[in-house]
Amino acid sequence: MGKKRVMVPAKELDLSTVKYEKEIIQAPHLTGSILKLFVRIIEVPIIGSLIISFMKKENNMVEMLQNTEIPEKPMFTPEFPPQEAEPSVVIVDEEGKPTDRVESALKCLPHYDPASCWSGDTLPSFRYWKIRDFAYAYRSKLVTPSKIAEQIITLVEGCKYHKAPTPLLISFDAEDIRK
Repeated sequence: MGKKRVMVPAKELDLSTVKYEKEIIQAPHLTGSILKLFVRIIEVPIIGSLIISFMKKENNMVEMLQNTEIPEKPMFTPEFPPQEAEPSVVIVDEEGKPTDRVESALKCLPHYDPASCWSGDTLPSFRYWKIRDFAYAYRSKLVTPSKIAEQIITLVEGCKYHKAPTPLLISFDAEDIRK
């Protein structure tokens, strides 16, 4: 085993007295397409790990790291200053009951009036439909699966009669869809 090297704590370190010691490293000098080839070889699971471990042994990286003692305490969690409370931000208690968490999250959503979305045949030209819109439409019988099936049938049959027919489905039988 080699000689242990103890580093000075960062608080006691005088940077004017420290000199950088160059280590002799034996590594290939690669550029261009040879570098690309070397990277591809390194990324191969078994061969790459063998090459990396060989290069570490040649340059005494493992011994250098094992024989170096760092007196600093490791910091596993980053320390951030306390955050100020943001306006319009609701903090949800993570250890609370799931029902309470859902209620507080639902209060953050914008008001939803399903009747305004499905007011007769005057639907807006474009709208991002959400699951709650479709659920309301099914529950209130505004839309049924058979109505949706008929719309799909008319759409696919309309595509057949264009100048350049669009093959949306491989086989299409309207009666099968209506079942």
